[in-house]
Amino acid sequence: MADADDPAGADDGPPRGRKQQSSILLVIAAGLLAFAVLAGVAFYLLRPVTLRIAVGPAGSDDLQLIQGLAQTFAREGNAVRLSVVTTAGPVDSIKELAAGHADLAVARTDEEMPDDTESIAIVRKNVVVLWAPSGAAPKGAPRRTRSKVAKIADLPGHRIGVIGRTDINIKLLRVILKESGVDPDKVVVTEFSPAQLNDMVKDANIDAFMIVAPKDNKLVSEAIATTARLRGEPAFLPIDVSEAIAARHPLYESEEIPGGSITTSPARPDDTVETVGVNHLIVAPRSLSETAVGALTRQIFAAKPMLTREVPGAARIEKPDTDKDAALPAHPGAAAYIDGTERTFMDKYSDYIWGVVLLFSVLGSATAAVRHFIRRDERTSNIAHRERLVETIARVRDIGSIEELDALQREADGILRETLDCFDDGAIDESDLAAYHLVLEQFHHAVTDRRAALGGAPVGLPRMRAS
Repeated sequence: MADADDPAGADDGPPRGRKQQSSILLVIAAGLLAFAVLAGVAFYLLRPVTLRIAVGPAGSDDLQLIQGLAQTFAREGNAVRLSVVTTAGPVDSIKELAAGHADLAVARTDEEMPDDTESIAIVRKNVVVLWAPSGAAPKGAPRRTRSKVAKIADLPGHRIGVIGRTDINIKLLRVILKESGVDPDKVVVTEFSPAQLNDMVKDANIDAFMIVAPKDNKLVSEAIATTARLRGEPAFLPIDVSEAIAARHPLYESEEIPGGSITTSPARPDDTVETVGVNHLIVAPRSLSETAVGALTRQIFAAKPMLTREVPGAARIEKPDTDKDAALPAHPGAAAYIDGTERTFMDKYSDYIWGVVLLFSVLGSATAAVRHFIRRDERTSNIAHRERLVETIARVRDIGSIEELDALQREADGILRETLDCFDDGAIDESDLAAYHLVLEQFHHAVTDRRAALGGAPVGLPRMRAS
């Protein structure tokens, strides 16, 4: 740059200052753009995800539980939200999932599900409760007709009432009968809705009853109490082949009904009863995002303690089997959370982040190379100017008048302006500028010496400040 008393250098100041200001503004703009891009990516990755979940029927414990979870997630501002799709029951919920009208569904393990359907959480464990009226009346009441069914082997030729109008209960009953050595076709099955409980128990033509529900379900205790009141103390029918059923039909499990778990006074059953269990689950297709499923699973179990106070059924929520050989394996996202192998944000996206950084680095290098190539003419011209200035130093010694010296100095001023413009534009770097500075200093000394020899007063010559 020129000295403060150098008119030529002073003329170069404002344009170069404006260019420096423009460069600063460009850097700021680039920084703001990068920040906006990062903010946009973060917003996209961290935005709440809403998953549609099919559950039914209306008024059921399952629907109440899922609605409680949905409200809790919304209230807590969780990353995953639930949109409830009410259906007529688990079978219809699976149909909604298969049709793509829902992302999740609440269904029983033994239902027919689309391929690649996997579990996220166990909503509740159901057990099969089989019983027959004993005919024993309370003390002082007339004795009733005793049922001829005392065990499952006695069921052929008799009628059994099943609470819940769903084909999967009938399918399960047929499995139990067949594995117990009973021909299912020799047992007459009549289905009743929960609202028809009293009608079922009163029907003297029905010799045994069945319900599939949690051990502590209110409908189970009500059915047992109603049987005791109308037809005598119930006699529970154990499923002695429950382990064999679980081995041959992996969708079912061998379970026990502990004594006193249905009613406590009197204790019903009075002793442990072997039976078969089947799970109610939240299921999802394998294609559903592992990140979303992992976050949902984490939220479900985090909300469970608080939700239990509002929805008692929440206490039944359990983790699914993460064994890859399970009949209905856990979704990879749920399994990662349960097994403690869930990846952090950096684990998942570090490759992408470093890829973006590398991409920007490559783009920066490519941009610099292109810019260097485009400005090659300016750089060549500047080298030519510098060589011409070197030649001028030799000519200074032969100058015979002050006027010729002034003309050479004006020419040097023009070269200085062009050199500074090339530097500001990026056509040359600081090493090129330093070389030009050295040549300019030699020119300055040569002009000063020649002017003194000619007897002229020295004038301001172009100089460059060391940078």
